[in-house]
Amino acid sequence: MENQFKYSLSTIIKRLLNFARPIKSYLIISTLASIIGNLSHIGLMGFGSLYLLSLTCYLNINPDKWLILTIISASLIAICRYLEGVYSHIGAYGVLASLRVHLFSIIDRISPAFLIDHKKGDLMSIAINDIETLEYFFAHTIGPMFTVIILPFVTLIVAYQIHPYYFMVLLPLFILISIVIPLIALKAGNNIGMNYRKSLGELKSLVLESVYGIRDIQIYNNGEKRLEKILNENETVNKASHGLTLHQQILSSVPNFFIYIARILIIVVSAYLISINQNNPTGTILISFVAAASFSSTFSLTFVVTHLLETFAAAKRIFIIEDTIPTVNQKETTQTCGEIKNIKLNNVSFAYPNTDVEILKNLNFEIKKGDKIGIFGPSGIGKSTLFRLLLRFYDPNSGTISFNHIDLKDLSFNEIYQRIGMLEQETYLFDDTIFNNIAIAKEGASLDEVKHAAEKAGIASLIDTLPEGYNTEMGQMASRLSGGEKQRIGIARIMLACPDIIVMDEPTSALDVFHEKELLHTLKTEYSHSTWLIISHRMSILTCCNRLYKLENGQLIQIN
Repeated sequence: MENQFKYSLSTIIKRLLNFARPIKSYLIISTLASIIGNLSHIGLMGFGSLYLLSLTCYLNINPDKWLILTIISASLIAICRYLEGVYSHIGAYGVLASLRVHLFSIIDRISPAFLIDHKKGDLMSIAINDIETLEYFFAHTIGPMFTVIILPFVTLIVAYQIHPYYFMVLLPLFILISIVIPLIALKAGNNIGMNYRKSLGELKSLVLESVYGIRDIQIYNNGEKRLEKILNENETVNKASHGLTLHQQILSSVPNFFIYIARILIIVVSAYLISINQNNPTGTILISFVAAASFSSTFSLTFVVTHLLETFAAAKRIFIIEDTIPTVNQKETTQTCGEIKNIKLNNVSFAYPNTDVEILKNLNFEIKKGDKIGIFGPSGIGKSTLFRLLLRFYDPNSGTISFNHIDLKDLSFNEIYQRIGMLEQETYLFDDTIFNNIAIAKEGASLDEVKHAAEKAGIASLIDTLPEGYNTEMGQMASRLSGGEKQRIGIARIMLACPDIIVMDEPTSALDVFHEKELLHTLKTEYSHSTWLIISHRMSILTCCNRLYKLENGQLIQIN
């Protein structure tokens, strides 16, 4: 996916600054504080040197004047450093909070097709770690970007006033340290930061997957292989980290070299001026102190750049998600289909993006209200794909799907999800109460409604045995529930939603025979007039269907 998107340095900075618009007042205060604080640093060194010279009577000026200016400069440094730190971080953390919400809204917009092909652990790494990395840009970069322009400008004015030769030797060094080296470093390290963030995301995804699957890893004695895989991925992260560290050390050393060159050149210019009888000891001492202070602040830009490699890489990973085009889009003006009485697939063909293999080929199929349809076939043949098309996770490559003779593309996503309830093989339980985990299927559901749905799903008896009943937190219980118990909570959601069509993908894969019979009984008694579509390898669950199909070579072949 990364190869589809290219971002220049200016584009990244511009887009990050757009994120910062809501907190511009905080950033203006922190930037002004940064500028004043760094100028005060120059003032502290400059006024301090003049104070020392006046004490020696080398300057015929009252030293109290320079002492007061030195104290004011020192005080401003402390005050401005505090203001810069407080306001930049308040603003930065505000942006990070809004960015996390923004990222969730983007993922919601491009899902669920996006999630099918993207690792959940890597997404979590982007949402947590990569967004956290952007804090450095908002809190530590914007101020120095302005400071690195203003400080050399002030220093060069002072240097020119003392003697043009000082100006001439310092100008190219400031250009090198403030502009040339940082730009070269950012360009040269463009892929280094991206490789590090990407490999770190892969490692976190692997670790998260291993934690979730720890029981299966232990049961099948797969620990050593899994550990080897983690170690290999960790080695990849270490190599990327070493490359980033090497780049940072080089970047830190090169500007430092030119700073020492600057000090030597100031001494050389001073010696030359003495040789031509233009000796100015006061000016030499003043520019030495001022330049030292200026280079010290300008040199901090080097450390900013080293962190920006990671920051810009993290920003790119966020922009890639932000710029991902949704697989399907909802029209601005949509229709309402009402209760679904007819679904028709007309010459539907489909292949997943970036593949040439058609899973469905010119499929013609009709579903009418009250049909009980069972579909079976080998894994990977396209059974789940058919349901994903009905829920419009994807659009067909050719052909049309219609509800009540209305093209599926003309309906809103909410309309589709309201009319069709889907139960997949795995039910996700949120870290919330059992009540809220079931009630998610129907906004404003009452306790009685939730209890009734749980009874239909065969999970009520278990819930009643819990000390807190429906108020039991799933954070306490989720790891103790069996796969069948989790799946029955998913079934309870379907029962509560009471959609027009019930779509089930291996609904009894984690149920025992007893609870499978309970589910069949519920379907036959409570939803005898509803429409079902059931995918299963277990023919026992398909006995409740009055139309049975086998999916083969992209076509549905009726068995009975």
